[in-house]
Amino acid sequence: MKIVFAVLLAFAVVSCSSERKAQYHVRKALKHGAKLIQDQDTIRITTVDSFPVIIHDSIVWEKFITTMDTVVNFKNVYVPKTRYQTRIEYKERIKTIKIQGDTKWKTAKAKQVTKYKTNWLIVFIAFVVGFFVRFILNPTFLSRVQLFFKYL
Repeated sequence: MKIVFAVLLAFAVVSCSSERKAQYHVRKALKHGAKLIQDQDTIRITTVDSFPVIIHDSIVWEKFITTMDTVVNFKNVYVPKTRYQTRIEYKERIKTIKIQGDTKWKTAKAKQVTKYKTNWLIVFIAFVVGFFVRFILNPTFLSRVQLFFKYL
């Protein structure tokens, strides 16, 4: 039992710590194209303070506004895309281009159809003229016109 305990103790002492594992994985990621980018941003913090002031035997609260600029540092990690991710993005881009092309074709076709509009004024004038021509060509109307000129 003492031998097993000694072997386990040796493994615990010699084994990798979590810091070593993290360093290993960071080095591996950097080797494959990851980039660690350190950015900074400035943030303005505004605080409102109030304090009492005595004016003419009365207490008045005065506001005092202060602003401070602070710089915030943060780290971004750029991870390169895999071949599978770039392939999927390329397929999506092609699909959107095809959809845009289809919609352009459909709108052009719709515009062609709307070019030929019916001019309802001409239809109305033709209807009225046809009605009067029918009325004029009626034999009773012609006989009345002859009687009218006969008595003149």
